[in-house]
Amino acid sequence: MSRVHDMGGRFGDDAVVPEPEEIVFHEDWHKRALALTLAAGSLGQWNLDVSRHARECLSPQDYTRFSYFEKWLAALADLLVAQGVATVEEMSGKSGAKVSELATRRLTADQVANVLSRGGPVDRPSKVLPVFAAGDPVRTRPRAENVHVSGGHTRQPQYVAGARGRILRLHGSHVLPDTNAHGLGEAPEPLYAVVFAASELWAHPEHPADEVVLDMWQSYLEPAI
Repeated sequence: MSRVHDMGGRFGDDAVVPEPEEIVFHEDWHKRALALTLAAGSLGQWNLDVSRHARECLSPQDYTRFSYFEKWLAALADLLVAQGVATVEEMSGKSGAKVSELATRRLTADQVANVLSRGGPVDRPSKVLPVFAAGDPVRTRPRAENVHVSGGHTRQPQYVAGARGRILRLHGSHVLPDTNAHGLGEAPEPLYAVVFAASELWAHPEHPADEVVLDMWQSYLEPAI
């Protein structure tokens, strides 16, 4: 069963209409939501994959009714409580907030530009050697699932499950989200750009000759026979 957040490539959701490039935030509170998320992330209590999984774990009712930044704030609140940074009572205003021992780690305004310019690279050395080369035919896992944690986070979308493609290039080795989101270590492995024909992914594509390129970790793939 596909999960509520796995919406990519889903039939019937209409076209994606890009907004003008000059529009970044629709509301002032959107800026604050982004700032809070960045500031809390600098506390070092979770990683990018943990935060993505927290958004995926929102109840289906909340996920479908929340806007983009509402999802961010709801997941952030869950993470703060789950990691013991804040309590439910503090978050709800039912008790006085205490200064956390992590307060000195918070991201301050004067640090933001430098932190954002550095980014968060996830390329790592790996003992796992590449087994595919450019041009190799491959097939994705038949189910878009986390094989390490039942119901856990994975970056393989459902619409590409079991699809046949070909390797475009190797990106090097990168942190595996499926383990990193669950405290099982970074487990870096080779990451590939994989090309899929539109006709392989959808029964009635508008442009059958189009191709979709997805980044796929090696453990998501097997040789295509």
